[in-house]
Amino acid sequence: METDRPAPAGPRSQLAAAVVATGIGVAGLIGSVRLGLGQLTAPGPGLWPFVISVVITVLSIVLAFTGRSALDTERFTRSSVQTALAVVTLVLLAIALPLIGFEIPALLLTFCWLRVLGKESWRSSIVISVLTVVAFYVVFVILLRIPLPRLI
Repeated sequence: METDRPAPAGPRSQLAAAVVATGIGVAGLIGSVRLGLGQLTAPGPGLWPFVISVVITVLSIVLAFTGRSALDTERFTRSSVQTALAVVTLVLLAIALPLIGFEIPALLLTFCWLRVLGKESWRSSIVISVLTVVAFYVVFVILLRIPLPRLI
């Protein structure tokens, strides 16, 4: 079944992927610093996003130098659009969250992932989306009392 695999992506694709990932990492670094890092004994809201962004940035830079010779990578295909769509929906969630709370964006994100990306039925997409948001509300807002931006 090796013949079913797409051709290797090539050095330019590897470099492009590394540049995009580095840009995402740097944007995360800037955003997390703006949130405030705090201190190790009293972490701010941006500390963990900062740590994750550092890892993304460092690994992306490593990929830029070492990944260009990799032969086990695949070219971008039409199915790559699904991954891009998933990333776009997460960015939209991050933008909408502070504006309208987590309920509606989380509901739309879950529905989009189930119905559009997962090709689930309308009924199961709606039911699972609603139950997921209710479960998150109960766990994070009621039980853990995490101050999420919300409608109510």
